[in-house]
Amino acid sequence: MYLKKVDGPRAVTLPDGSVMTRADLPPLDTQRWVASRKLAVVRGVLHGLITRAEAQADYGLSAEEFQEWLDAVARHGIGGLKVRAGKSIDNLR
Repeated sequence: MYLKKVDGPRAVTLPDGSVMTRADLPPLDTQRWVASRKLAVVRGVLHGLITRAEAQADYGLSAEEFQEWLDAVARHGIGGLKVRAGKSIDNLR
């Protein structure tokens, strides 16, 4: 069996005891960013599966956009990542 060489861990254990692997991350060519895909990238970074720089480069995210995702998760959980009618939750207030 051949395993591709990657920097960093192949899997991490999340606080709830579940295991997250690189296979749980969205495809690198993702165009449609639903909340669950954003959350997977945020969790991957927060728990050390990938670095923030790697996430931004691999997924074509700006530093500001990724920081918005982090802030949204910190404030509202996955609900903060949902977009409705082209507006984020913060813009609906």
